[in-house]
Amino acid sequence: MSDVSGSELRALMARVPSVEKVMASAEFAALIVEYGRTQVLGAVRESLDRWRAGAQSGDASVSALDVAQLKSSVEAALRRRNESRLRSVFNLTGTVLHTNLGRALLPDEAVQAVMKALTQPANLEFDLGTGKRGDRDDLIDDLICELTGAEAATVVNNNAAAVLLTLSALASKKEVIVSRGELVEIGGAFRIPDIMSRAGAKLREIGTTNRTHLKDYEEAIGPQTALLMKVHASNYAISGFTKEVALDEIAPLAHTRGLAVAVDLGSGTLVDLSQWGLPRETTVRETVEAGADIVTFSGDKLLGGPQAGLIVGRRDLIAKIKKHPLKRALRVGKLTLAALEPVLQLYRAPERLTERLTTLRLLTRAAGDIRLAAERVQPALQHAVGERYAVTAEPMFSQIGSGALPVDVLPSYGLVVKTVDGKRGGRQLLALEKMLREMVRPVIGRIADDALRLDLRCLEAADEAELIEQLKGVRA
Repeated sequence: MSDVSGSELRALMARVPSVEKVMASAEFAALIVEYGRTQVLGAVRESLDRWRAGAQSGDASVSALDVAQLKSSVEAALRRRNESRLRSVFNLTGTVLHTNLGRALLPDEAVQAVMKALTQPANLEFDLGTGKRGDRDDLIDDLICELTGAEAATVVNNNAAAVLLTLSALASKKEVIVSRGELVEIGGAFRIPDIMSRAGAKLREIGTTNRTHLKDYEEAIGPQTALLMKVHASNYAISGFTKEVALDEIAPLAHTRGLAVAVDLGSGTLVDLSQWGLPRETTVRETVEAGADIVTFSGDKLLGGPQAGLIVGRRDLIAKIKKHPLKRALRVGKLTLAALEPVLQLYRAPERLTERLTTLRLLTRAAGDIRLAAERVQPALQHAVGERYAVTAEPMFSQIGSGALPVDVLPSYGLVVKTVDGKRGGRQLLALEKMLREMVRPVIGRIADDALRLDLRCLEAADEAELIEQLKGVRA
């Protein structure tokens, strides 16, 4: 700050170009074409107001203002204002299905189907056979039933909605029996007891946190019982002295009492993942065959599709669910259906899934291939972070994510960044993590054990080349 005399201030103000002159100048013509006159006019006025405020306050950095200088300021402001808040990032966290980074990446078939649905009219609720109004669930109902063995199916916007709708339609003002060890909380403070309360159902807890027996279910059944429910504990595991009642034991009990069994699988998978060396997870078909009357699961986790909640099961129960008023509020739009159908069709050829389904391709990626990628990226990252840091390619472990198989890890490889002096360098690492996060395409890693760790499991060939090129233009 410095003192500016009145005469100097008046001289500066006199040289400020008028708004009309600025807007009519050749320098601003291209900006008006790109952003529109309204936006440019607003940005010009804001920029001029800031300059005047600085000049009047005696800011020493304020100098005479010309059109070219003003254009630079306005262009930067317009670029920031029009930049999308939803941006592509490099997911180097080691979590494949990362909730905060969008979970499953869609295969090309789904992307093309969404593009077509975005740009052309489609038979969303129109029966091409009869020429009359149709049901949007019919677009994928047969396909889901083919893959799961269920009698009927419906789709809502996520698995939490699927559970809410199921309980609202089948158990309102009645009791639902659930083992205490399955009363889980998942991301976003979604708790089974809370969702049950919002659905108007009454929770009947049985057993203890670590042990529940069949007799606990049997003794809890009463006149107010509507459902027996099992919840897949996908985001935690209890070990040691435990006891869980299997579905094929619960289902006969429920059916002899005239009751239905609902199973919330959470992530849900349509194929046996162990055939590719991944941890074993009960499939939807196995759950249906074990006696479940209703099964709910996600579309954007292990299934590898768009965000959706799928409900499959007995035809009469699905019909009742579809008639519930909440169904309309929770239904999916054409983009979700357009993406979901081709993903489901990929499961008709399970032997090709590791090539065509993005999620499965990333989960089954060999650690040796990831190591080679880490060695290729290492020099560019070392250049970007500078000599204060040492970058090494090291083995690490990835995880599936989004609550799926929480105690299982996948051998992987990545880059580890530490301070050269060997000190903990907490603030330095945070600053470095922030620098990478503020790149044109942000790089998202994680800080653990006094190091910044970048797991390259989710970095495929095209992204690898882009990351290296981006790092070459950066210097800490």
